[in-house]
Amino acid sequence: MPNTSPDAGAGFALDVPVRRHRLNNGLRVVLSEDHSAPIVCVAVYYHVGMRLEPPGRTGFAHLFEHLMFQGSPNLGKMELVRHVQQNGGTLNGSTRYDFTNYFEVMPSNAIDLALWMEADRMRGPVITQAELDNQRDVVKNEIRVNVLNRPYGSFPWLEMQSRAYENWHNSHNGYGDMGDLDAATLEDVQAFFDAYYSPANAVLVVVGDLDPDATLALAQRYFEDIPAATPPAPAEIDEPRQEEERRWSYVDPLANRPALAVSYHAPARGTPEFYAMGLLNQLLAQGQDSLLHAELVEKRALTGDVDGGLNFLGHMHNAQTPLLWTTTMMHDAHVTPDDLLSAMDDVIEPVRGFEQSEATLKRLRAKARSGLLMTMAEGGYPRFGVADLLAAFELLEGDASHINDIDARFAAVTPEVLLRTAQEYLRPSNRNILALEAGAAE
Repeated sequence: MPNTSPDAGAGFALDVPVRRHRLNNGLRVVLSEDHSAPIVCVAVYYHVGMRLEPPGRTGFAHLFEHLMFQGSPNLGKMELVRHVQQNGGTLNGSTRYDFTNYFEVMPSNAIDLALWMEADRMRGPVITQAELDNQRDVVKNEIRVNVLNRPYGSFPWLEMQSRAYENWHNSHNGYGDMGDLDAATLEDVQAFFDAYYSPANAVLVVVGDLDPDATLALAQRYFEDIPAATPPAPAEIDEPRQEEERRWSYVDPLANRPALAVSYHAPARGTPEFYAMGLLNQLLAQGQDSLLHAELVEKRALTGDVDGGLNFLGHMHNAQTPLLWTTTMMHDAHVTPDDLLSAMDDVIEPVRGFEQSEATLKRLRAKARSGLLMTMAEGGYPRFGVADLLAAFELLEGDASHINDIDARFAAVTPEVLLRTAQEYLRPSNRNILALEAGAAE
């Protein structure tokens, strides 16, 4: 939990309880005790996401997220959902770039049930041809509703990543290619499960009103006898350094206003430059006190809003790099992309030209901390925000306790590091510009 004492520095220092353990089958268990409310979040994260799926299987991680709700050895279709709801809980799952997760938020007296159900699901889904056909159609319909038949449905993330990245693992459509989805067989499903849904490729996180020793004993009881397979070799996801500016445009037939997205390749996760990029995001694009908002919205009235971030499918802490720092803005037809780019350059080039003051860095750190607290209090799912951070640090950096280093990593960004990061990563030759042209009448 945050420490807001006067000795906590300029704001607060995270002090999240973290207890880590590895079961004999390789499953990593992370426990975080918090008795402020009688609830727990039980989450299982599998280290397979959109960019880790193999070629020829685009959308398979997303399809599998759906299939894992269709029944398991001891629970029929939708029984897991029914048990959670009948016990006053809620649940969800998602597919991200680097992981697929499943979680339940339950009253703490139901922790035994939640752990047993997740272990039963880990033992293997019960999938028939009919279920595969049904969920394949569900995923395809989701793509139609959320992307193909919706204005701005692929903007900017799918459109930008397909252009800004050169590595297939980063650039392909992880939401799902219709052809690859149609080609999926029951044998493909079993092979995917055997390869990626092994205890040795997963993290179990439990956060909330728990007894660590008792919870670990339950994890051992329910999970430790699940056979483990050696996880596949990690996908090679590195990107080459970009040496020249790239520009594209496309027509969205359903959009009634044009839009612009500008992406810069970001520094490597965990480096001082990565956290400097997080502060530059606060400086340039977050909130009404940001420099781009002041120039493009308030001064020049070129757009009504400027948004920015380092992760299309989450936040900077729950994805592996490479990532793109992207700003997006909608605008009127009489405003051109060059108008917006010229105004952006007038803001960004001075940031690349001189060091920011310590007072400015103090304000940026405070904004970053505020955003982190909002992330930890993830709306609608109590305790999930903390569970998500713990799982991400365990999967991507090998140690969930790094959640407590976030404040120190931001504090370590000096004016010199911030300037060096801006000069290297905000250079025009590192940016990708995507203009969406409106195909529908205003």
